[in-house]
Amino acid sequence: MADSSKAFEMQKRRGLVVWVYSLKQLKNLRRYGFVHYVSNKMKYVILYINEEDMQKTIDNLYRLHFVRDVDISYRPDIDMSFGETVGTEAAFQVSENNEENLSE
Repeated sequence: MADSSKAFEMQKRRGLVVWVYSLKQLKNLRRYGFVHYVSNKMKYVILYINEEDMQKTIDNLYRLHFVRDVDISYRPDIDMSFGETVGTEAAFQVSENNEENLSE
């Protein structure tokens, strides 16, 4: 019962875009992480993995013969707090080059 009193701990996740030559081996990718989306037309897979295992998983993915390339999602690295700029004059600043293009 002592373990059930602990709060659920969220793990940091990172998205990977795995470009493949063929989608026949899709089941093999499921062992590396959670398959979120599969594009049949463009032949890529969105895969979510634990951030702590990211480099090891990427190295293992590159070893697979059907993987063309692996891209890392940079969304967790982007600061998403826009509260300071939204509704202020800084959000509506326009450069001089854009004003010249609009007047033409």
